[in-house]
Amino acid sequence: MSEALDELEQWGTEVIFGRAKGFRASMMRILLWGLSGIYRIGVAVRLRRFRNGGKEQQYLGTQVISIGNLTVGGTGKTPVVELFARTLRERGRRPAILSRGYKSKKLSKVQPWENRVTGEKIPADEMPKVVSDGGEPLLDVAYAGDEPWMLAKNLPGVSVVVDKNRVKGGRFAVRELEADTLILDDGLQYLHLAHSTDVVLVDQNAPFGTGQILPRGTLREPARNLCRADYIFITKCDGSSNEQLITKMRKYNKHAEIIECTHGPQHLENLFTGEQVPLTFLNDKYLAAISGIAVPESFEKILRNLGAHVEFHRVFSDHHSFNQKEIDRFMQRCVERDIEMIVTTEKDAVRFMQPSELDVPVYFLRIEVDILSGHEVWGRLVDRICGDKSCIDPLLLRATAG
Repeated sequence: MSEALDELEQWGTEVIFGRAKGFRASMMRILLWGLSGIYRIGVAVRLRRFRNGGKEQQYLGTQVISIGNLTVGGTGKTPVVELFARTLRERGRRPAILSRGYKSKKLSKVQPWENRVTGEKIPADEMPKVVSDGGEPLLDVAYAGDEPWMLAKNLPGVSVVVDKNRVKGGRFAVRELEADTLILDDGLQYLHLAHSTDVVLVDQNAPFGTGQILPRGTLREPARNLCRADYIFITKCDGSSNEQLITKMRKYNKHAEIIECTHGPQHLENLFTGEQVPLTFLNDKYLAAISGIAVPESFEKILRNLGAHVEFHRVFSDHHSFNQKEIDRFMQRCVERDIEMIVTTEKDAVRFMQPSELDVPVYFLRIEVDILSGHEVWGRLVDRICGDKSCIDPLLLRATAG
């Protein structure tokens, strides 16, 4: 059943991006185009209700840094969240990351938790999933979600909390984990919790996705809603000029400060031994790639640019939960093709099972954000966040109806 759903999701993605051909795909695109009109109206009405006070926002007495995007996935959000959390922690803040835990399993039993001061047990209806309280991950990746688990693993000293109701998660983080700064992961569209700063990520390679709104395309909101951003990060830059893109973005947002960054590969790490090897290790290697991310093409492009020969790339839907059969089948194909190594992404690595026969070494590619331009903007942003030691004043929502 899960394989069938995954194949359907993959086919839907091919339809949206125009790669699926034939009568059935054409009819589906017509249907999705009609549904996009309805979705667009729904987005506009929802934003207007928040803007006009028809829907209530919650203020938790601390800064809320929202990091999000206008499109569905693929902007490199998780490394940017990690950059913010690590930098704020190093500057003396106590950040907590709030995530919805996309595709994570529900706990069969709520985590027991006692208040650190009073010793009172926290009621079950007030408990989010605590992936980390600043130490090692407290939950298995299946219950945490791949991105929250990865963040918890990489960020000692940073709390990670998962709940679809991020007001509840944020309240817990402030009261029980003593967080003084909340980082709202994928937060642009989550308006129940008031934002003090909106950071919006725009992928240089596909700044406005397919140009169509959901479900026909990959835009969650019309491009003009970029006006809600305080800061814009142009991600996955390759060193070429972004002048035309910035000019286009300025039509929608004249005030946001802009930072250009790249998601640079750092090293390779063996999934099962922990051995780290330099990027030069990829040069002239015949490898196979496997991934379940929003934009697998960008991952493959990085590998090829590092000198690897990517013999084949097994692509699954975003956040796909690998099973033993899939992993063993992939390994067997690699053996048959005399593949020298297997490479996956760090996000996929946390969901990757050990093959029954480990005949080919498996590595993941570590990616980190490097700021190319806008260092002064980044410095001022961090200084502003870290310089605010008191409770924030509620800020007016700047959402403009689409």
